[in-house]
Amino acid sequence: MGWNIFNRKKTPSFTSDATRAAGNGESLPVQDTRAAIEELSKVVQNDPEAVEIYLALGSLYRSQGEIERAIQIRNSLIVRPGLDREFKARAWFELGRDFRRAGFLDRAEKAFHQARSLGQDPISIHREMARLTAERGDYEKAAESYGQLDLPLPQAHFLVRLAKDRFAEGNASQGHRALRHAIRAYPGAVEAWLEQMVQAYKSGNAAKVGDILAQALAYVAPELRFVLFEGLLQALDQAERARVNSFGEETEWSGTCPDEKVVRVVVPIIETQEPDVLLLHYGALLLLRIEDTENARPWLEKALMLNADFWQARLELFDLSRTEQTLTPFFKEQLSFFIDRARQVRRFFCRHCGLKRDQIFFNCPRCHSWHSIAFRTEINE
Repeated sequence: MGWNIFNRKKTPSFTSDATRAAGNGESLPVQDTRAAIEELSKVVQNDPEAVEIYLALGSLYRSQGEIERAIQIRNSLIVRPGLDREFKARAWFELGRDFRRAGFLDRAEKAFHQARSLGQDPISIHREMARLTAERGDYEKAAESYGQLDLPLPQAHFLVRLAKDRFAEGNASQGHRALRHAIRAYPGAVEAWLEQMVQAYKSGNAAKVGDILAQALAYVAPELRFVLFEGLLQALDQAERARVNSFGEETEWSGTCPDEKVVRVVVPIIETQEPDVLLLHYGALLLLRIEDTENARPWLEKALMLNADFWQARLELFDLSRTEQTLTPFFKEQLSFFIDRARQVRRFFCRHCGLKRDQIFFNCPRCHSWHSIAFRTEINE
């Protein structure tokens, strides 16, 4: 299964405005936040009328998870006699965000209504209400709200969440409709394409998995394409675990197609793409899944040609070479231990805040940025 990595057709250029599509996430300070809190606290003590500083201090407390102190600051502003209407609106607005962060969604909603009545920016209120709706699990309404805000990326994300709910309820037609709507809203929605692939796999249609993947690769941002393959491999793992644990009973994974068929459809599609370290890596992992080590090894070697520091490829090649070595039982045991530990390293991180995770994510759990996931191609990232 040869692949001339220096003689491939280039894929069409990909352009998108992910920032506009996603909206501004609520980012947390990542450097010296505690020191900033202490300095602002000193200033506030010296100038109790510094409303702007009060508001900033409360936000810093919230970012550190000290919600009770943040709420105290907002309340102290709200009850202050003669406070300007604009500042009172902002205090109610930030109080709503504090309550949302603490999980008091009803209180948050009331605070946002108060902020709106005092003239707080309606767009910011609408955005916060959309978040509240999503956190309550009303994904259909959340998607509608983000669509009204002209934020197609979160709109698509919550349409996918809606689709998953519909599939779980056994309503496949509505699930597929929601996925199509998600892709129309934001063609680069990697989570929507991935869910379509998973549903095709569950239905036993390997050819459809390939068709969806080929389309997805034309729309998904190049730096996010690895998510499609990681998600597919996770689906294969879930199906395998379900087969082992089902004891012969029917599960949602009972109708999946054999791994061999999926791999033989997906690998040729990867070969049509311009050479990429992560695509080579995932092609090798798929081949290893069906124990095709003869063809997997060259893919890993080519990945290292593109990036000599790509530790995952080196790890897999090292593991493959163990069978060719004469080792003592003790050394084999220790080697297996360290290889297993290396595979547990968190492979993904957020490009915005640096959060590391071992599972794919579409919205960063820490800084709430959309589609900021990246693969740690170098161990020191």
